[in-house]
Amino acid sequence: MNLIWQEFLEASGARIDGQLVTDFGDPAAEWAAAGAGTIVAPLTHLALIEVAGPDAETFLHNQLTSDVRHLAHDAIQHSAWCSAKGRMLASFLVFRSGPDYDLQLSADLLTTIQKRLQMFVLRSQVVFAERSSCCELIGLSGPQAANALLTLGLPVPGQALRTAAFESGIVLRLDESRLQVVVERRAAASLWQGLRAQACPVGTTVWQWLDIQAGIPLIGARTTEEFVPQMMNFERLGGVSFRKGCYPGQEVIARTQYLGKVKRHLYRVHSASPMAAGNAIYSPASPAHPCGMVANAAPAPAGGYDALAVVQETFAACGDLELATPGGPQLELRVLDG
Repeated sequence: MNLIWQEFLEASGARIDGQLVTDFGDPAAEWAAAGAGTIVAPLTHLALIEVAGPDAETFLHNQLTSDVRHLAHDAIQHSAWCSAKGRMLASFLVFRSGPDYDLQLSADLLTTIQKRLQMFVLRSQVVFAERSSCCELIGLSGPQAANALLTLGLPVPGQALRTAAFESGIVLRLDESRLQVVVERRAAASLWQGLRAQACPVGTTVWQWLDIQAGIPLIGARTTEEFVPQMMNFERLGGVSFRKGCYPGQEVIARTQYLGKVKRHLYRVHSASPMAAGNAIYSPASPAHPCGMVANAAPAPAGGYDALAVVQETFAACGDLELATPGGPQLELRVLDG
């Protein structure tokens, strides 16, 4: 997190643990607002890589799982970058900034992924830059989220997975009730103050919980190379193209899809005990080996923790899953909508 932004948020009442804003002093009110009100959150767990140059489109199309070549100027794609074995190194939101592209990813993977992407440039005319070094990311959710932006003179995309640019940034519409603003740092403080006058400021963990409710997983440092895209529902999110040409891991991903070999699936789980990305999941039916892994987790408004987890379907059907160790805390499992 940028020090200037951190100091501004702290002066605005934020309590910060590491790189995450935990809350703004009244967690109970913030969680209540997340359920029924309109909230604004600093997205300090995310980062942006800008990809520019004449060959940016071709490079990304040949590396990522989505069809970058057909990404409209105002559209957003879910996407992933995979190893040769088809395992997700990182997950992205991909969108355009004029002629350039932005890759939004977990902040704890920023340095690793940017360096690794650079290794594959070879003779391509492509330049990478850490855009989050000069911009801030702010999330809005709730029934008045769009009106809050319109009141401040910002544009609002008319449909999900679309963008709308303004003088000092860009607005992303994630779904019916959630939007995100990428704003230049010089304008971030003023924008935050304008938004918090209309929305309840909440910690980053609230936004992470909303992602879990929406079924949107995020690959981070603890889960990189653990899952193929289908385990994380990326084919349902539009993050995998089965019509484009080759990309790293494409053969494994296609074979997994067409031969029906996906035996691990994404579920929403709840536990009374703390959960974190990378935690193993066990079943009494096979205590010697994990049958799943937590992908993303966050505190739940009513207590305990909610998470997205990838679980082997045979053991998921039994419904007696355990967290972290055999005989560990019990997990309540729910099938994702859709």
